[in-house]
Amino acid sequence: MNAYDFDKTIFYPDSSYCFVKFCLRHYPRAVLKALPGSALTGLQVLRKQADTKELKEQLFSFLPWIDDVGRVVAEFWDAHRGNLQPWYLAQKRADDVIISASPEFLLRPICDELGVSLIATRMDPYTGKIHGLNCHDEEKVRRFRERFPGLRPQNFYSDSQADAPMAALAERAFLVADGGPILWRKK
Repeated sequence: MNAYDFDKTIFYPDSSYCFVKFCLRHYPRAVLKALPGSALTGLQVLRKQADTKELKEQLFSFLPWIDDVGRVVAEFWDAHRGNLQPWYLAQKRADDVIISASPEFLLRPICDELGVSLIATRMDPYTGKIHGLNCHDEEKVRRFRERFPGLRPQNFYSDSQADAPMAALAERAFLVADGGPILWRKK
């Protein structure tokens, strides 16, 4: 089994950013209601007065004003499927696991279409509230082990050094940059 981070790894640039931007274009009133709170929470994160979970919840706090989130997510993927990286599509396997900090409700449709497993941030698509922890850093390892006890990925791919815990778990790890994956030099 291979494991992959999603954003800036097999999807470029970032699915959450692209989704919020998509919703801003198609549902501006809903997203603009959340914008002042998102800016304030962003400043609080910079001052270490809030964490990324709080920022993500605030950023997605526009969801209650979207009538049919499932339909909007489907429309989003119709418009953004082409952001999947060709190198990934060429090597995709049925036992791949996508492990991402992005919301599960956003990634579930594309992962189902690709026929791969998904571990992601459990966010309520109607409220924007996160259930449990944001799926990043050590939480990715904890959630992977919970889902696949006793297993480790043969290969792990990510764009970020923040995924060093998952890289350490894998037999081999690859950093993904503009040119595609390169072997990760684990410490």
